[in-house]
Amino acid sequence: MNFKVISYIIGLLLILNGLFMTLGIPFSLYYGSNDIPPLLLSAIINIIIGLALFLSFRKCDTSDIGKREGYLIVTLGWLVMSILGSLPFLLSGAIPSVVDAFFETMSGFTTTGATILTDIEKVAPGLLFWRSLTQWLGGMGIIVLSLAILPLLGIGGMQLYTAEVPGVTKDKIHPRVKETAKRLWGIYVIFTGLEAVLLMIGGMNFYDAINHSFTTMATGGFSTKNASTAYYQSPFIQYIFIIFMFFAGMNFSLHYFLFHGKFSSVKNNEEFKYYAGFIVIVAIIISLIHQPHVTYQIEESFRHSLFHVVSLVTTTGYVSADYENWAPFSRMIFFALLFMGGCAGSTGGGIKFVRHMLLFKNSSLELKRLIHPRAIIPVRFNGKAVSHEIIFNVQAFFIFYILIFVLGSILLSIFGLDFVSSFGAVATCLGNVGPGIGTVGPVANFAHLPDLAKILLSILMLIGRLELFTVLIIFTPYFWKK
Repeated sequence: MNFKVISYIIGLLLILNGLFMTLGIPFSLYYGSNDIPPLLLSAIINIIIGLALFLSFRKCDTSDIGKREGYLIVTLGWLVMSILGSLPFLLSGAIPSVVDAFFETMSGFTTTGATILTDIEKVAPGLLFWRSLTQWLGGMGIIVLSLAILPLLGIGGMQLYTAEVPGVTKDKIHPRVKETAKRLWGIYVIFTGLEAVLLMIGGMNFYDAINHSFTTMATGGFSTKNASTAYYQSPFIQYIFIIFMFFAGMNFSLHYFLFHGKFSSVKNNEEFKYYAGFIVIVAIIISLIHQPHVTYQIEESFRHSLFHVVSLVTTTGYVSADYENWAPFSRMIFFALLFMGGCAGSTGGGIKFVRHMLLFKNSSLELKRLIHPRAIIPVRFNGKAVSHEIIFNVQAFFIFYILIFVLGSILLSIFGLDFVSSFGAVATCLGNVGPGIGTVGPVANFAHLPDLAKILLSILMLIGRLELFTVLIIFTPYFWKK
């Protein structure tokens, strides 16, 4: 294990962490808030520690990074950045508890959106901007960002890209990882800016527009308002959120194809068709089911249903109404949506549509294989046969995901949570969604949980964001063997 190169890259990430913290200071100056000293001090601490690691190991051999180093860099990078990223909240006193500050920051970097803040609107604007920025950075991935803007790395980036984006399909839009990262981030920035402009046209001020654009495109869900996006009852603004949450839940390679006029690549993409069709069908079903239980008009009923389906499927976690008061069957569907996830290659968390599709196809074909045991019947995705290795990977992922969900729920119940809240909290944190059900529902938060429960949920956020294997493999004996 090359710990020197690991320390060197983590040093670079901490330097970036510190520099990004200073971006909230202009808002602090504009609004005359008192959060400039904690932001500056936190940034300095991050940069000093980062520089110490960077300079100490700058002569290390970065010509090649193995898979083991890649997995460890991503996991430790996320963990260290979340720990030191919590400093602005601690030093300002906005979140005086170390555990709470770590939970909030981990929720940001993993784009979960679960919060312990009971009065978000009292938090200083510079701190709220940093809170939103953690999600925007975590959405596309801080490692991919490093590959895009730091050509001085000069290291074997594919290992980092693989560890960062360990989904079933890794459709690279350029053979060089650095160029791929640049294109992905370019698309990300364009969508973020476009959404901010449209939100301002809808009546939102620049500060709220840029914060919500950050957390929409990251499928994170942090808001600058206590009522989340339910604060904005404008249909125009709600439809803008719906559209951009939907875009963020798509494979970003498809956005690249759209920008280059390759519409057939999107039209013929099997995962996208199921993703779009599933959202529309479920939204219509929920709208019809809960219509008798609410006072909404037909359009408003469908809009709120579509909003929450898109929000939960893409793991954004925005809310436009309290769906806990809707029909019981609707709440059951919403709970099931916590296990969906967006498309592979999106900023969303969760299991991902492609895994659901492959598991269903393989299970269906098993029935056919029982009748024709000697027939070779491969699972096909986008017209191509899927290897047995990928099918085994998907099956293992599902088994681990369910085991972690069940074990986490049992542990939370030990900490005093009721049955429903335990299931809801674990499902939403492991899936990086944000709001759950029960006492952690759409109009509640996680502040009332004991510290050990928050630490457990923070770990689940990290495991879910890095899609299980990247973190779990570190705890296996053979990972550390030569």
